[in-house]
Amino acid sequence: MPPKRVNAGNSRLWKADVAASVDQFNQWFMRFAPAALRSTRVKATREVKAAILATDDLRSIDAATLRANPGALPTLRMCTAPPLAVDRLVRLASASRSLIGSMEKGKLAVRMTAELVDENLDKVCRVLAKLLDRDIFRWLDAGKAPTDRERESASTIVADRLCSAVATDTVRLAHKIQQLSVVSVYLDSRGYRELVDPGRRGYLKTEPGTYTFFVNVPAAMGKSAFLPVDAVVQPIEARMDGLPVLIQAESYSAFAESKRQSGAHRDTMRAMRMTYGDEVPFVLLLGGYFGGDYLGAQAAEGIDWVWQHRVTDLERFGL
Repeated sequence: MPPKRVNAGNSRLWKADVAASVDQFNQWFMRFAPAALRSTRVKATREVKAAILATDDLRSIDAATLRANPGALPTLRMCTAPPLAVDRLVRLASASRSLIGSMEKGKLAVRMTAELVDENLDKVCRVLAKLLDRDIFRWLDAGKAPTDRERESASTIVADRLCSAVATDTVRLAHKIQQLSVVSVYLDSRGYRELVDPGRRGYLKTEPGTYTFFVNVPAAMGKSAFLPVDAVVQPIEARMDGLPVLIQAESYSAFAESKRQSGAHRDTMRAMRMTYGDEVPFVLLLGGYFGGDYLGAQAAEGIDWVWQHRVTDLERFGL
């Protein structure tokens, strides 16, 4: 069996690895992140213009409008002064958190009655309408429709706010794709091949020497319970338990971000062990800003990791 502790048990190397990881991430960010952010800004501008038009230039923020355009909520949150985070909107409106969460994904909560949805939407609309940033949307106080130039200028400002709110996730996703490409290159060099669709054989019963990205792994938490895993790799030389190596790519652009998420994998690891046993080969692929507090939290949970800048450590996990 592969050793349980590859990097988690070698704390004397953490400081040097953190520095190398930060340096590699910064080099990637300077070369590739601006393009990812530009594409996000273009998309955000389209969404802002659509939301402004759907609400009659913000003059009709009511339950009926939001019911017909639930995906406009993230934009409307950025139209207030100050812009509202999801949690702040939930508290100010005393609204259903599940409804707000659904609307952030562009849909309404399916398990709520129409009456309850409208009741919550009314409360949300009252907060949004009261806090609209009238320095940006000057036509509201003037009591007239905006000119095309006024609408374009306001849309640009709100799009910038929206981009700032989603930039972190955009960068993280772009870097995750780059991390997995590094894993792919490494595995291909070792004679592995990618399975684009594992089909009916089961995600954990793929052929030796194959790998698959973005897999929902069954978990022992109910018939429909699954855990998302970024990569499932079946070693060329199978483990005694027949399990593949499960890899989760993590990336943060600041130490404060990784510190806040230091306990994020605790429940995942426990669910993995409950389902597949204590020796389940669950590995983090780290690239970016990770401090000793984050690393210590993973080590305390028995979670090991491979650094992106030293991806060849995957060999020590049997790959």
